[in-house]
Formats: sequence, C-alpha cells, structure tokens
Amino acid sequence: MPTLAGAALSTERIGLGTFVASPNYRHPVPFAKDLATLDDLAGGRLLLGVGSGGTGFDATVLGDEVLSPRDRHARFVEFVRALDVLLRFEDPGSGGISFTGDWYTAVSARMVGDPAQRPRMPLLVAANGPKTIRFATGYDGWVTTGAEAEPGGSAGWWRHIGELRERFDEAWAAAGRAGEPVRMLSLDSDGVYTLASEQAFIDAVGRADELGFTDVIVHWPRADGIYAGDEAVLEAIAASGFGGFSETR
Repeated sequence: MPTLAGAALSTERIGLGTFVASPNYRHPVPFAKDLATLDDLAGGRLLLGVGSGGTGFDATVLGDEVLSPRDRHARFVEFVRALDVLLRFEDPGSGGISFTGDWYTAVSARMVGDPAQRPRMPLLVAANGPKTIRFATGYDGWVTTGAEAEPGGSAGWWRHIGELRERFDEAWAAAGRAGEPVRMLSLDSDGVYTLASEQAFIDAVGRADELGFTDVIVHWPRADGIYAGDEAVLEAIAASGFGGFSETR
C-alpha cells in the first residue's frame, strides 16, 4: 500500500493495482479503507486483484496454521464479498456496515467519503480451479497464472491456459453475465521470463491475445533470480508500443 500510494502521487495516467492481494494477513475492513484512500489519491485509477492466498511464508508469518484448500476457498469468498460491500458504501449516516461470518466480523464499519469509482473500483478474482472460476464470474474479471510449468517453458502450459479461458467464458455465459470481462494472464508463470528479450515479450503477448486475454502481467526485471533481465528491454518495449494486437494495456 505505501508503494502504491507513492506511485499514485508520482503519476497521472497509468493504472495501478494489486496482483494479487490475499486474505492471509488482511481483514476486509482496514484493507477496504486503505484501498479507498489509495483510489482517492490516484484519482480513480486503482484496480483490485484478489486471490485466496498461498500456503507459503505469508500464510504462516503471523503464527497461523496453513488452511486446507476448502477452508482457504471459504475464507476467500467471505473476504471478497465483504470487500465488495465495503467499497461500494457511500452513506456514512446509515450506521455503518455490520456482518458476522465464519472468518470475519464487522460492527458498524464506516468508510469515509464516496468511492472514487462507481460502484467501486474494478475487482478481479484470481482463479485456476472450477469452483473459484465460477465465483470469479460474479465480479469484473478473472486473473490466472495457469498450471506450474517446467523450467524452460511448456507448450502444455499454453494449452492448459486455453482450456482455463474456455472454462471461464463458459462460466461467465452460464452466469448470465453480459459484456466483455477482463481476462488477465501472468505470462511469467510459463517458466520463461517474458522480458528476457523484446521478441520473447512480443511472442508471449501474441499468444495471450490469440487466446482471448485482454491484459497480461510481467515482472519487473531484477538483477538476478528467475526474473533476471535488463531494464533496457522493458524501455524498448514501452517506446515501441508493440502494436498489432487487438487490445493491449
């Protein structure tokens, strides 16, 4: 949140967002307040990506036990539904928002000011499994990393991504949703760093575009590690505009 606040005050046009925020160490009430303040600072440029939370360090850092997949999903559903209600709230004179669930409780929670975006900021749900994909259709779009790929990339990973996209589109239609949802793909989950070269980026974005994704995520180049790369590649891509795709943001 502090980094995004700094970015909000240092920029004017680019979108900002979370990829993805999880409930592992967040309660929806203070988190919603942080998000609303951040979107106000950004002038309505914030996008909220949320996920159920991993089972690694951030799941145990506060001394909690790692949850079962069933419990992680149940907690996530309650977390997202609470955020949805809180971020739409516009009437501080109504006594606030109260709810009691299996995972979270709020008593007369108040939000300050009107939402910077109406009815709230766009909310995207990260999902790879059937149950969470169906849940994602209740919101503004979907985020996926696909299956874990073998080092060096995998044609199977791209095939699986296509299958997931078809499953999401079928669920979106079955839910009676109209309009075009956001479909966001994390390209670096393929096992190949997308910004290794300008051509690698163009190839990966082209494949994502062909599969119907509207947005892609890549990691900023690092000095070493799995995202080791040269910032000059990123600068060249930004300067070129990498046109030719149906939609690139």
